[in-house]
Amino acid sequence: MDRVLFDFGIFQIKWYSFFILIALIVGGFLFYKEATKKGLSKDDIIDILFYGVLIGILGARIYYVLFNLDYYLKSPLEIFMIWNGGLAIHGGLIATLLFLIFYCKKKKINILLLLDIIVVSVIIAQAIGRWGNFFNGEAYGRIISLSKLESMHLPKFIINGMYINGSYREPTFLYESILNIIGFIILLVIRKLKNIKTGTLTSIYLIWYGIVRVIIESFRSDSLMLGPIKVAQLVSIIFIISGIILLFKIKKNNKYKEDKL
Repeated sequence: MDRVLFDFGIFQIKWYSFFILIALIVGGFLFYKEATKKGLSKDDIIDILFYGVLIGILGARIYYVLFNLDYYLKSPLEIFMIWNGGLAIHGGLIATLLFLIFYCKKKKINILLLLDIIVVSVIIAQAIGRWGNFFNGEAYGRIISLSKLESMHLPKFIINGMYINGSYREPTFLYESILNIIGFIILLVIRKLKNIKTGTLTSIYLIWYGIVRVIIESFRSDSLMLGPIKVAQLVSIIFIISGIILLFKIKKNNKYKEDKL
């Protein structure tokens, strides 16, 4: 599949970059809208968006490079070529969380309330970003037959795009994108409920996305590995456990979700 969306001669815009950009715009817009409603200042919103995105991308790239270190030590210049793919979302989430903890402590912002806003934006951005992986020939699953792909009633361009390295592959990118959209809808519905406690959305996100990745990674064949262990599954299990612990702590807390940051 042609990875180039626009070719201007001196530079190109690739499908991967395009979908990452769309994901950031959609996620950023939703965050801005909700954060404004919750009383977060425009300066804080801009700082969180700018530094959060920058640190998130750096974290996602560093994480990916570290688990493919043998390759990048041989081709060090490719470390900077993020337009070719290679952003690990778990690395981005961890890096951004560390930044937000520092920022919220400095600005005296309720970190859990802020995360409740952010996770809704993040999960839809993840759903969109997976299409960048598709056009880049990433996040694919096991080898399957063409007839099996056709039996899923997928559009022809997806079937053609799943022909990778000489074989047809299971469209795990699509499974995850759909499940992330479902997670986004669930979080939106819960956010509309009255008297939900601060941190509830964050805990549900951790549990939902953790379960999604544990399942999806069992089908993927291009996962980052730590010896025999799929790193994404390991981190996702930590997400699930963290989400469950947070949910129990919230349940014991009598304080309901605040209206303002």
